Amino acid sequence: MINVSKLAQEGILQPKEALLSKERKKGSLIIGIPKENTFQENRVALTPLSVGLLVENGHEIILESGAGNASNFLDHHYSEQGARIVHDKKEVFKADIIIKISSPTLKEIDLMRNRQVLFSSQQPSLMSIEVLKALMKKQVTALSFEYLQDEGGHLSVVRAMSEIVGATSVLIAAEYLSNVFDGKGLMLGGVTGVPPTEMVIIGAGTVGEFAARTAIALGAQVKVFDSSVYRLRRLQSNVGSRVFTSVIQPIVLNKAVRTCDVVIGAVRAKNGRTPCLISEDTVSKMKPNSVLIDVSIDQGGCFETSEVTNHEKPTFRKYDVIHYCVPNIASRVARTATYALTNIFTPILLEIGESGGMNNMIWANQGIRSAIYIYHGNLTNKDMSEKFQVPCKDLNLIVMANL
Repeated sequence: MINVSKLAQEGILQPKEALLSKERKKGSLIIGIPKENTFQENRVALTPLSVGLLVENGHEIILESGAGNASNFLDHHYSEQGARIVHDKKEVFKADIIIKISSPTLKEIDLMRNRQVLFSSQQPSLMSIEVLKALMKKQVTALSFEYLQDEGGHLSVVRAMSEIVGATSVLIAAEYLSNVFDGKGLMLGGVTGVPPTEMVIIGAGTVGEFAARTAIALGAQVKVFDSSVYRLRRLQSNVGSRVFTSVIQPIVLNKAVRTCDVVIGAVRAKNGRTPCLISEDTVSKMKPNSVLIDVSIDQGGCFETSEVTNHEKPTFRKYDVIHYCVPNIASRVARTATYALTNIFTPILLEIGESGGMNNMIWANQGIRSAIYIYHGNLTNKDMSEKFQVPCKDLNLIVMANL
């Protein structure tokens, strides 16, 4: 396999113009941040301080008015840091790079220019063929946050959001156990002389790990189930305290779910739908006013009784069990989530400028290259190719062919 990063570092893949000079010229970027129009998407890609840093480094930021309101970042916070505030979305889409949280709509793609760069979320399972073809027709270079990797090869955005969702899901459970939300009237951790609440976490990935950390810190009794012994062992080691762990055995899992106060479903599927692990019959036998949080609902959910809810009406009751099935839990704490995202995006944007443009960044950075799903109108993502039966090209070969 061609090691493009190594060749780029040796100068072999550099454009002829770049080889004329030992030092790359610093590029000035025009970055557009449109206001999110997806239902209940409260996050924004960059904070005002990150905008200030980018402006100090010679880049121009065009922000649509109100883009940061839902995260409590107001227009004047951005303008004070040097951003240009516009009220017409068309002005934002004149930028070289468009960075947003949710995947682009067809209306937004219509506003895009040919050969633009798009940073956004784009899960193959949630993408439509119409959006894919529209992006390819515009010959854009599109990057999906879900595939973005850090220096250690980890999915940086997915991990950051999973940490937030894991910790937040436990705090949500604590709310719905209280009398305020017609729950059992339990305090999550209990007190001296009172038995702690019992929590079952299904899934030992990042969400499960941070849910377990938070629950243990609050004093709950935690049981974690997963199909992988490796993930269970890693969780036990990372949490730093003894916690009940078990591989998923239906009899053991169903018994634990029926007797617990809170169950959190945090199972993730690599592709397609999350497996349904808890049947309706098991849910019907859970204790009255128990809390069920399905973090996996954006992939179909791992409880048979789950139904998609939203932040305005986040819960419903079935068999007297409180169900919380909101897909975008991170938007519940939008400001924290925005800080986590901007910590990832800002260094990337600065590096793009320092390297002289997106093409140089792609050639030199494997983590960025892994996140590209369309390059100059060519589909380069195998998952999307298999889903839509659209031919997929090797990004490494395309890069070399463009030299």
